[in-house]
Amino acid sequence: MDVRVGDVLELKKEHPCGSRRWLVLRVGMDFRLRCQGCGHEVMLPRSRAEKSIKRIVREESE
Repeated sequence: MDVRVGDVLELKKEHPCGSRRWLVLRVGMDFRLRCQGCGHEVMLPRSRAEKSIKRIVREESE
């Protein structure tokens, strides 16, 4: 799956704050994500993060 730093991920489950959107801060074996609702940051293993992605919102800069 092609996930890049700066992408916004919409996950299947909601965060307790009510938001489903997460900003990608780091990509590698682990993903570092920041909640767009409350600003909470988490690190998830790549396999777990990729399973929970519903869609990727990418801003094309041209």
